[in-house]
Amino acid sequence: MLRNLLSGLALFVSAATASAYDIGTIIDRHVIPGYETLARRAVELDTAAQASCSADSHDLRAAYNAAFDAWVRVSHIRFGPSEDEDRAFALAFWPDTRGFTPRELATLIETEDPVIETQEEFSHVSIAARGFYAMEFLLYDPQFTAAEPEDYRCALVRAVARDIEANAEAILAGWQDGYAVVMLTAGENDTYRSREEAAQRFFGAVATGLQFTSDTRLGRPLGTFDRPRPNRAEARRSGRALRNVVLSLEGTRQLVRLLAEDSETVTDTLDAAYDRAFEQAKELEDDPVLEGVDDPQQRLKIEILQQNIDRIRELLGTSLGPLLGVGTGFNAMDGD
Repeated sequence: MLRNLLSGLALFVSAATASAYDIGTIIDRHVIPGYETLARRAVELDTAAQASCSADSHDLRAAYNAAFDAWVRVSHIRFGPSEDEDRAFALAFWPDTRGFTPRELATLIETEDPVIETQEEFSHVSIAARGFYAMEFLLYDPQFTAAEPEDYRCALVRAVARDIEANAEAILAGWQDGYAVVMLTAGENDTYRSREEAAQRFFGAVATGLQFTSDTRLGRPLGTFDRPRPNRAEARRSGRALRNVVLSLEGTRQLVRLLAEDSETVTDTLDAAYDRAFEQAKELEDDPVLEGVDDPQQRLKIEILQQNIDRIRELLGTSLGPLLGVGTGFNAMDGD
């Protein structure tokens, strides 16, 4: 999807800046390790679910949160293998503006749908009933934590865990078995016409990730001053709203540093902006689900964090963008 958004842009880079990044280094130090961690944590989640499917299981909840952490840190890489078969959406269907996830889960449980019996069959159910947000309902929402029949609820927990593992491992395999080579041979294939185009895809991943965090992770619960929407915060049931903001910033920051590795000025500029965002996030540690959006003083702290992230986005365009030959009007979310 992001490739289509980038395709209409006129992007140029000079030979002088061509050494500012290394695609192989980005893949070896950011993409592959990130997806390896996700795959490993997903295996641990599946193992924990097989051992105990109880929503009260400390080990299951810990494994769930560790796997979710790993996903958020790499979730900005939404192209290539993560696009295939809608794997990223199967892992993370959110925002769910119409409440599809609880409805789909309730239907499965009420009908005791046998689709959960095999991974192949479960992979064809609605993405709303799959992934981390579906698992959150099953482990943290009272409607589902004690849903009957218990045997089916238990089997559903295990099916979701198994599906998360399958998608995480498929994305990793997709990078290791082919897509990494496609990016490394940019200019010699039809996917990337030049090395610069491959780097610009990573730039787009950062831009998209930051915009999603600002506009959606923070923007949705903020709503408006007169009508804040705390119930729209991401993963509020499991207390992860602020945590996901911080993790997403950690993930994009690592990629930014690799893209600007040979430019100390750009790295320092963006590092300082990220530092301000992290410092502001610490001011919100007593509000992990961002429910303070309806309190003027707490809301101001959340708005400042959002402004800090928007400042990173601005600097991304004015400092890193030119280094990679990205036009000043670039907007990863709408293609402008």
